Amino acid sequence: MLKNAPQSELMQLQPTILRFTKMLSAVLQLDAEVVDADLVRIAGTGPYSKFFGKKLNTSSRIFRYILETHQEKVVVKSRTDPICEGCTNKGSCRETAFLGVPIMLEDRCIGVISLVAFSEESRERIKENVQLFSNYVQHIAQIVVSKVLEGNDKSDGLDQVFSSLIENMDQGVLVLDENSRVKYGNQPALNNLNITLEELSHAEINIQPLSFHNNELKGHQQHIISLGERQELVVGQFHDVRGHQLFLMAFHQPNKSLVINEPEPQFSTVIGECQKMRQLKTLITRIASSPSSVLINGESGTGKEVIAHAVHNLSARSSQPFIAINCAAIPDQLLESELFGYVKGAFTGASNKGKTGLIQAANKGTLFLDEIGDMSMTLQAKLLRVLEEREVMPIGSNTATPVDIRIISATNRDFAEMIATNKFREDLYYRLNVIPIHLPPLKEREGDVELLIRYFLEIHTRKIGVCYPGITTEAMARLNAYHWPGNVRELSNLVEYLVNVVPEGDMIDVDLLPPYFEQAKIARPADNIKSDDCAMSLEEMEKIRIEEALNRLSNRKLVAEELGIGIATLYRKIKKYGLSNH
Repeated sequence: MLKNAPQSELMQLQPTILRFTKMLSAVLQLDAEVVDADLVRIAGTGPYSKFFGKKLNTSSRIFRYILETHQEKVVVKSRTDPICEGCTNKGSCRETAFLGVPIMLEDRCIGVISLVAFSEESRERIKENVQLFSNYVQHIAQIVVSKVLEGNDKSDGLDQVFSSLIENMDQGVLVLDENSRVKYGNQPALNNLNITLEELSHAEINIQPLSFHNNELKGHQQHIISLGERQELVVGQFHDVRGHQLFLMAFHQPNKSLVINEPEPQFSTVIGECQKMRQLKTLITRIASSPSSVLINGESGTGKEVIAHAVHNLSARSSQPFIAINCAAIPDQLLESELFGYVKGAFTGASNKGKTGLIQAANKGTLFLDEIGDMSMTLQAKLLRVLEEREVMPIGSNTATPVDIRIISATNRDFAEMIATNKFREDLYYRLNVIPIHLPPLKEREGDVELLIRYFLEIHTRKIGVCYPGITTEAMARLNAYHWPGNVRELSNLVEYLVNVVPEGDMIDVDLLPPYFEQAKIARPADNIKSDDCAMSLEEMEKIRIEEALNRLSNRKLVAEELGIGIATLYRKIKKYGLSNH
């Protein structure tokens, strides 16, 4: 019986690489594919999202070239490129452009990461951003290699470097014995707890998580650290190493001690403190208790369902159902049966038990109708009757059922234009628009981007189970300067991507951001000075500052401490700016 061939180094990391690939595709808005040195597909999106673990039988000519030459390859005009000559798949090839980067482990090419375009618009995006996209994909390839090296590290010398490693970490670490008593803490941990090493050795210390996931301590959580009568709220996670428990503190920590029994904020998920958002929160507080219908208008991705939830949660209906349905995502016939339900035998294919509609399911609670502008005129008439009569009649029934619901609807459509062109009923519009709420786009919410970034970092690190990474000042400036066409949804997706790709123990820096953030203009005090000689980019200033510190201080750890960055971040920036000779 034949034995299974050993998995390649990349296939052993397939779940991680697949996650990176999906994120890469999402942020660059291009399909992506990863193959190993044997031309086995490790990960992919779009047309390449199938047959993982199978060897390519077509479209392998470019991959073979990259694997053999160890050089990246860009094709911006497929079929006519010399490398496409003789390809048996040339006549049916749908690819319009290709960018492939080798994954190099020392002097070996262990695979290829590629970006692929299938339309003229996508082809132009690759053509106009070749260097940006190439640099970015090369960075992702380096991250993949670091993951491979982590997996290959079988060293048994941990005990010999254990203490030195902890002492030199820029992340706070507490070491606990077999009885869960703290026996040691490095300097960053002592700074976070505002305690000396001597005080630590005599203190009664207890660490308890605020919540449990499946009754186990795992992943990134908030913990209460009790130091005698004093209590601190600390973000961190536990690790078991050679019979010791390590408590690794996240880089970002709450800036206040724990307040016991602190009431939960009323707007815990409505993040924003700009003037428009403060006015919106005030409005929600005033109208939450009303039974009147609410119409939320805003661009796609601004968080209309979050606002609907906030209205429901602040109302007297908060203990009753909140039912949400996207009218644009469901075919018209199915939407009718979903909303109104049906009785046994109402139509061909109907369940013989009938079905309760969502309007009835939301009785005593709130029904949220997202993208209501996409609802057909027929369903608009039936919904209007529900609002007027406060009763619903399932399909196939002769009996109406009374309902007590509050309707919250949302749209990004222009109702004035739709009413003028007979695409939306004017009488229904006035029924829905009793209380109008306008949700501003993210680009108009000055100061809220940073708040949302901190919020989504907290959400996604907890979901993924990793430490809170923190973010550099320069990276935050780039994100603040961006125009966010996809609004809050785009920001959330980007933060989730960054949490996945940032090296553990490091901070999110500009080199992790997608290439299009390099084009984001960052406002500087010098912007109002007309002389070009006075303008200096943040990167130029950072390079000069690092170089000066390296020349003055002989120890790189001291340089990192002076600059307020982690040692891993310092090494990456030294490489980025070509300062390795210092």
